[in-house]
This record gives sequence, C-alpha cells and structure tokens, in this order.
Amino acid sequence: MNKHLNELIELSKNDKEIDSYAPQLAAADKKVAKIQSKIDAAQSELDELAASIASNEMKIKSFEEQLNLLNQKMSSSVKKSKEITTEKEMKALSVEDDMAKEKMTFANEEINRLQNINQTKQSLVDAAKEKVESLSAEFEKVNEEAAAQKQEIEQSKGILFVKREEISRNLEQKVLAFYEKIRIWAGNTAVVPVKKQACYGCYMKLNDKTYSEVIRADEIVNCPHCGRILYIEPVTAEA
Repeated sequence: MNKHLNELIELSKNDKEIDSYAPQLAAADKKVAKIQSKIDAAQSELDELAASIASNEMKIKSFEEQLNLLNQKMSSSVKKSKEITTEKEMKALSVEDDMAKEKMTFANEEINRLQNINQTKQSLVDAAKEKVESLSAEFEKVNEEAAAQKQEIEQSKGILFVKREEISRNLEQKVLAFYEKIRIWAGNTAVVPVKKQACYGCYMKLNDKTYSEVIRADEIVNCPHCGRILYIEPVTAEA
C-alpha cells in the first residue's frame, strides 16, 4: 500500500476519534444547562412572588396612611360637632362622617385582603426558596461531574492531537493539504473504504478501472463520483 495512503487512513481514523468526543462534551454541557434553566425559572418565580408581596406591602402602607388621615378627620369632626349651631351644618357633617366611615371600612377590608394574599404568597416564597436551594445543590453536583468528564475527555483529546501532529509531520505537505481540503466538506468521511466495489462515502459503484487502482493501492485514488480518498481494508485486500 502507498505509504501516504496508509498515513492518511491513520490520520482520518485519528480525526474521527477526536471528533467523536464532541457529542459527549455537548451532552455534558446540556446537562448543566438544563439544571441552570430550572434554577433560572425557579428564581424568576421567586422574584415575581417577592415583587408581588412588596407591591402589596406598599398598598397596605398607603391604606394605613389613609386610615390615619381619616381617623384624624373623624376626631376633627367630633370637635366641629360641638361648635355646630344649625341643622344644615349637622347634616353636612353627618354626610362627611358617613363617607369617612365607608372609606375606613374599605381600607380595613383591603388591608386584611392584601395581608391574607401576602401570607399565602409567603408560603409560596418559602417553597420556591427550597426549590432554588435544592436545584443549586443539584447544579453543583452535575457541574462537578461534567467538569470531571470534560477534563478526562480533553486529556484523551490531547493525546490524540499529539498523535495527529506526529502523523502530519510524516506526511508530505501537498498530501496533507489535499486531505484537509476534502475534509472541509466531507468531515470524517474524507477517507473511506471500498466495499462490494462501492465507495462507502457516497455509496456509488466504482468502475472496474478505478476499483483495480484502489486494490493495487500504488497511488492515492479518489472516488470519481464524490472525490473522497478510497482504500481497501486489509481483509478485503487479502481476499
């Protein structure tokens, strides 16, 4: 077999092994991202609850201030009632008192309603906090596992990259450049075997002339249909 073809086959297999780690790295990152997404959703829910409670607290404060003013107004009315001399003034003051009482009743009801809502939401806040804490603990565990897995993969890839450098140094630059050019579009199928007289890159049948050239393996042969580099696997060559 042509020396360079042998090296190209080895280089192609090495590159394929390097790229095979990509899905594993993606899967590790996906696990971490999935937990992070859950944390973000839980935190968003917690933030919304906290904002809602804060908004209700402001409304309660506003109603309490309103009650304070109404109480002051009612106290003032008591003093005015002592100074009233006509029935008309008495009726006007009575109307004002009734309106103030209605407003006070409404304010008290709203304060009570908002406090009940906040009490319920506070329970939800506590549950949301527990969820965030639980997910954060899970995130730490998954992240550590993913980091360890990625480190192991990177170490394995490092060994393969060293091997790739060694193979590349032994190849003629023209041959290496030719391989890299095909790899741009063919990826890890730049160098493929021939089986049953067909290219295992495009699965098109080879003519007898090309097939015999591949079997001899004196030169680097490209598939006439797709341009990939072809070779016969050892068992097939012996047969």
